[in-house]
Amino acid sequence: MAVPRSLSNLMIQSITGIGHVVTGLIEGLGEFLVFVGRAFRELFSRPFRLRLILQQMQFIGYESTFIILLCGFFIGAAVSLQVGTIFVLFGAQSMLGAANAKALARELSPLMAGFLIAGRAGAAITAEISTMKVNEQIDAMEAMAVDPISYLVVPRMVASFLMLPLLVALFNLTGQIASLMIALNIFDIDQGVFFDKMARIVTWRDVWSGLEKAFVFGGIISLLACRYGLEASGGAKGVGKATTNSVVMMLLTLLSVDFVITYLQIVWK
Repeated sequence: MAVPRSLSNLMIQSITGIGHVVTGLIEGLGEFLVFVGRAFRELFSRPFRLRLILQQMQFIGYESTFIILLCGFFIGAAVSLQVGTIFVLFGAQSMLGAANAKALARELSPLMAGFLIAGRAGAAITAEISTMKVNEQIDAMEAMAVDPISYLVVPRMVASFLMLPLLVALFNLTGQIASLMIALNIFDIDQGVFFDKMARIVTWRDVWSGLEKAFVFGGIISLLACRYGLEASGGAKGVGKATTNSVVMMLLTLLSVDFVITYLQIVWK
Protein backbone atom coordinates (compact mmCIF):
# COMPACT_ATOMS: atom_id res chain seq x y z
CA MET A 1 0.00 0.00 0.00
CA ALA A 2 1.53 3.31 -1.10
CA VAL A 3 2.01 6.04 1.46
CA PRO A 4 0.42 9.36 0.42
CA ARG A 5 3.00 11.97 -0.58
CA SER A 6 1.71 14.47 2.00
CA LEU A 7 2.03 11.93 4.84
CA SER A 8 5.48 10.95 3.61
CA ASN A 9 6.61 14.57 3.60
CA LEU A 10 5.19 15.07 7.08
CA MET A 11 7.11 12.05 8.38
CA ILE A 12 10.32 13.28 6.80
CA GLN A 13 9.85 16.75 8.26
CA SER A 14 9.13 15.28 11.71
CA ILE A 15 12.20 13.06 11.63
CA THR A 16 14.32 15.95 10.38
CA GLY A 17 13.00 18.20 13.15
CA ILE A 18 13.75 15.58 15.81
CA GLY A 19 17.21 15.15 14.34
CA HIS A 20 17.87 18.90 14.53
CA VAL A 21 16.71 18.99 18.16
CA VAL A 22 18.89 16.04 19.17
CA THR A 23 21.88 17.43 17.27
CA GLY A 24 21.39 20.81 18.93
CA LEU A 25 21.25 19.23 22.39
CA ILE A 26 24.41 17.22 21.80
CA GLU A 27 26.19 20.25 20.38
CA GLY A 28 25.10 22.40 23.32
CA LEU A 29 26.22 19.76 25.82
CA GLY A 30 29.59 19.49 24.11
CA GLU A 31 30.10 23.26 24.18
CA PHE A 32 29.13 23.38 27.84
CA LEU A 33 31.59 20.61 28.73
CA VAL A 34 34.34 22.49 26.90
CA PHE A 35 33.38 25.59 28.91
CA VAL A 36 33.51 23.61 32.17
CA GLY A 37 36.94 22.26 31.22
CA ARG A 38 38.24 25.79 30.60
CA ALA A 39 36.80 26.96 33.92
CA PHE A 40 38.52 24.19 35.90
CA ARG A 41 41.78 24.79 34.04
CA GLU A 42 41.67 28.46 34.97
CA LEU A 43 40.80 27.51 38.54
CA PHE A 44 44.36 26.24 39.04
CA SER A 45 46.06 28.95 36.99
CA ARG A 46 47.43 32.29 38.08
CA PRO A 47 46.40 34.92 38.96
CA PHE A 48 44.32 33.82 41.95
CA ARG A 49 41.73 36.57 42.34
CA LEU A 50 41.14 36.34 46.10
CA ARG A 51 39.42 39.72 46.35
CA LEU A 52 36.85 38.78 43.70
CA ILE A 53 36.27 35.41 45.37
CA LEU A 54 35.58 37.08 48.71
CA GLN A 55 33.18 39.53 47.06
CA GLN A 56 31.25 36.66 45.48
CA MET A 57 31.25 34.73 48.76
CA GLN A 58 29.60 37.71 50.39
CA PHE A 59 27.04 38.01 47.58
CA ILE A 60 26.21 34.32 47.24
CA GLY A 61 26.57 33.32 50.89
CA TYR A 62 26.22 36.17 53.36
CA GLU A 63 23.51 38.05 51.47
CA SER A 64 21.51 34.84 51.06
CA THR A 65 21.64 33.93 54.74
CA PHE A 66 18.37 35.53 55.79
CA ILE A 67 16.26 33.88 53.09
CA ILE A 68 17.91 30.52 53.81
CA LEU A 69 17.19 30.81 57.54
CA LEU A 70 13.61 31.91 56.96
CA CYS A 71 12.79 29.22 54.40
CA GLY A 72 14.58 26.55 56.42
CA PHE A 73 12.48 27.38 59.47
CA PHE A 74 9.13 27.29 57.69
CA ILE A 75 9.92 24.21 55.60
CA GLY A 76 11.07 22.37 58.72
CA ALA A 77 7.88 23.40 60.50
CA ALA A 78 5.64 22.38 57.59
CA VAL A 79 7.32 19.00 57.17
CA SER A 80 7.09 18.34 60.90
CA LEU A 81 3.37 19.13 60.92
CA GLN A 82 2.71 16.79 57.99
CA VAL A 83 4.91 13.96 59.28
CA GLY A 84 3.69 14.36 62.86
CA THR A 85 0.06 14.08 61.78
CA ILE A 86 0.83 10.76 60.10
CA PHE A 87 2.94 9.42 62.98
CA VAL A 88 0.17 10.16 65.48
CA LEU A 89 -2.04 7.61 63.68
CA PHE A 90 0.51 4.89 64.50
CA GLY A 91 1.51 6.19 67.92
CA ALA A 92 5.02 6.92 66.64
CA GLN A 93 5.11 10.67 67.14
CA SER A 94 8.38 10.32 69.06
CA MET A 95 10.03 9.66 65.68
CA LEU A 96 9.11 13.13 64.45
CA GLY A 97 12.51 14.74 65.07
CA ALA A 98 14.47 11.88 63.53
CA ALA A 99 12.28 11.75 60.41
CA ASN A 100 12.44 15.50 59.90
CA ALA A 101 16.21 15.64 60.44
CA LYS A 102 16.85 12.78 58.03
CA ALA A 103 14.60 14.26 55.34
CA LEU A 104 16.19 17.69 55.69
CA ALA A 105 19.78 16.46 55.78
CA ARG A 106 19.59 14.08 52.83
CA GLU A 107 17.12 15.74 50.48
CA LEU A 108 15.14 18.84 51.37
CA SER A 109 17.92 21.13 52.55
CA PRO A 110 20.29 20.78 49.56
CA LEU A 111 17.50 20.83 47.00
CA MET A 112 15.54 23.75 48.45
CA ALA A 113 18.68 25.75 49.19
CA GLY A 114 19.83 25.07 45.62
CA PHE A 115 16.52 26.35 44.26
CA LEU A 116 16.72 29.49 46.39
CA ILE A 117 20.31 30.27 45.38
CA ALA A 118 19.54 29.54 41.73
CA GLY A 119 16.60 31.95 41.83
CA ARG A 120 18.47 34.66 43.70
CA ALA A 121 22.21 34.51 43.01
CA GLY A 122 22.11 32.47 39.80
CA ALA A 123 19.66 34.81 38.10
CA ALA A 124 21.65 37.84 39.25
CA ILE A 125 24.91 36.38 37.93
CA THR A 126 23.38 35.67 34.53
CA ALA A 127 21.81 39.13 34.32
CA GLU A 128 25.09 40.83 35.30
CA ILE A 129 27.30 38.92 32.88
CA SER A 130 24.79 39.04 30.01
CA THR A 131 24.51 42.81 30.45
CA MET A 132 28.30 43.04 30.19
CA LYS A 133 28.15 40.83 27.10
CA VAL A 134 25.55 42.85 25.18
CA ASN A 135 27.32 46.10 26.15
CA GLU A 136 30.55 44.68 24.70
CA GLN A 137 32.37 44.86 28.02
CA ILE A 138 33.42 41.22 27.59
CA ASP A 139 35.00 42.10 24.23
CA ALA A 140 36.82 44.99 25.89
CA MET A 141 38.20 42.64 28.55
CA GLU A 142 39.49 40.27 25.89
CA ALA A 143 41.05 43.20 24.01
CA MET A 144 42.98 44.08 27.21
CA ALA A 145 44.20 40.44 27.46
CA VAL A 146 41.95 39.68 30.45
CA ASP A 147 40.40 36.21 30.24
CA PRO A 148 36.64 36.45 31.04
CA ILE A 149 36.67 32.87 32.33
CA SER A 150 39.39 33.68 34.86
CA TYR A 151 37.96 37.06 35.85
CA LEU A 152 34.21 36.39 35.84
CA VAL A 153 33.57 32.66 36.05
CA VAL A 154 36.22 31.25 38.40
CA PRO A 155 35.52 33.59 41.38
CA ARG A 156 31.79 32.83 41.19
CA MET A 157 32.44 29.11 40.83
CA VAL A 158 34.78 28.97 43.83
CA ALA A 159 32.38 31.04 45.95
CA SER A 160 29.47 28.75 45.06
CA PHE A 161 31.47 25.63 45.88
CA LEU A 162 32.33 27.05 49.30
CA MET A 163 29.08 28.74 50.29
CA LEU A 164 26.39 26.23 49.25
CA PRO A 165 27.40 23.60 51.85
CA LEU A 166 27.44 26.28 54.56
CA LEU A 167 24.01 27.53 53.55
CA VAL A 168 22.67 23.98 53.55
CA ALA A 169 24.05 23.47 57.07
CA LEU A 170 22.17 26.59 58.20
CA PHE A 171 19.05 25.31 56.47
CA ASN A 172 19.36 22.05 58.41
CA LEU A 173 19.82 23.88 61.70
CA THR A 174 16.83 26.20 61.42
CA GLY A 175 14.63 23.44 60.01
CA GLN A 176 15.38 21.23 63.00
CA ILE A 177 14.79 24.10 65.44
CA ALA A 178 11.35 24.54 63.88
CA SER A 179 10.76 20.79 64.17
CA LEU A 180 11.64 20.91 67.87
CA MET A 181 9.16 23.74 68.45
CA ILE A 182 6.40 21.84 66.64
CA ALA A 183 7.20 18.65 68.58
CA LEU A 184 7.12 20.34 71.99
CA ASN A 185 4.17 22.66 71.52
CA ILE A 186 1.82 20.76 69.20
CA PHE A 187 2.53 17.04 69.56
CA ASP A 188 3.63 17.21 73.22
CA ILE A 189 6.78 15.16 72.63
CA ASP A 190 9.32 15.07 75.44
CA GLN A 191 12.47 16.99 74.60
CA GLY A 192 14.74 14.15 75.74
CA VAL A 193 12.88 11.64 73.59
CA PHE A 194 13.07 14.01 70.61
CA PHE A 195 16.86 14.27 70.77
CA ASP A 196 17.39 10.61 71.69
CA LYS A 197 15.51 9.33 68.64
CA MET A 198 17.28 11.83 66.42
CA ALA A 199 20.71 10.81 67.72
CA ARG A 200 19.93 7.11 67.26
CA ILE A 201 18.59 7.28 63.71
CA VAL A 202 20.29 10.23 62.01
CA THR A 203 23.96 9.58 61.23
CA TRP A 204 26.79 11.78 60.07
CA ARG A 205 26.54 9.98 56.74
CA ASP A 206 23.09 11.52 56.30
CA VAL A 207 24.51 14.97 56.91
CA TRP A 208 27.46 14.44 54.58
CA SER A 209 25.15 13.14 51.85
CA GLY A 210 23.35 16.47 51.79
CA LEU A 211 26.58 18.47 51.89
CA GLU A 212 27.93 16.46 48.95
CA LYS A 213 24.86 17.41 46.96
CA ALA A 214 25.26 21.05 47.98
CA PHE A 215 28.85 21.09 46.74
CA VAL A 216 27.82 19.73 43.34
CA PHE A 217 24.81 22.05 43.16
CA GLY A 218 27.04 25.05 43.80
CA GLY A 219 29.13 24.21 40.77
CA ILE A 220 26.07 23.61 38.60
CA ILE A 221 24.46 26.92 39.52
CA SER A 222 27.55 29.04 38.99
CA LEU A 223 28.65 27.38 35.75
CA LEU A 224 25.21 27.46 34.13
CA ALA A 225 24.61 31.06 35.22
CA CYS A 226 27.94 32.21 33.79
CA ARG A 227 27.56 30.18 30.61
CA TYR A 228 24.17 31.65 29.76
CA GLY A 229 25.45 35.11 30.59
CA LEU A 230 28.43 34.81 28.27
CA GLU A 231 26.23 33.52 25.44
CA ALA A 232 23.68 36.38 25.66
CA SER A 233 23.03 38.63 22.67
CA GLY A 234 20.38 41.02 21.40
CA GLY A 235 20.32 43.90 23.86
CA ALA A 236 17.92 44.15 26.81
CA LYS A 237 15.65 41.46 25.38
CA GLY A 238 18.61 39.11 25.15
CA VAL A 239 19.46 39.74 28.81
CA GLY A 240 15.94 38.82 29.88
CA LYS A 241 15.91 35.72 27.69
CA ALA A 242 19.30 34.56 28.95
CA THR A 243 18.26 35.05 32.59
CA THR A 244 14.98 33.17 32.13
CA ASN A 245 16.59 30.27 30.27
CA SER A 246 19.37 30.13 32.83
CA VAL A 247 17.03 29.79 35.82
CA VAL A 248 14.86 27.18 34.08
CA MET A 249 17.89 25.12 33.10
CA MET A 250 19.39 25.40 36.59
CA LEU A 251 16.21 24.10 38.24
CA LEU A 252 15.82 21.22 35.78
CA THR A 253 19.47 20.28 36.09
CA LEU A 254 19.36 20.37 39.89
CA LEU A 255 16.36 18.03 39.92
CA SER A 256 17.92 15.55 37.51
CA VAL A 257 21.35 15.60 39.17
CA ASP A 258 19.70 15.27 42.59
CA PHE A 259 18.07 12.03 41.46
CA VAL A 260 21.36 10.67 40.09
CA ILE A 261 23.31 11.53 43.25
CA THR A 262 20.58 10.09 45.49
CA TYR A 263 20.59 6.86 43.49
CA LEU A 264 24.37 6.56 43.72
CA GLN A 265 24.36 7.32 47.45
CA ILE A 266 21.77 4.64 48.14
CA VAL A 267 23.22 1.97 45.85
CA TRP A 268 26.86 2.59 46.78
CA LYS A 269 26.34 3.34 50.48
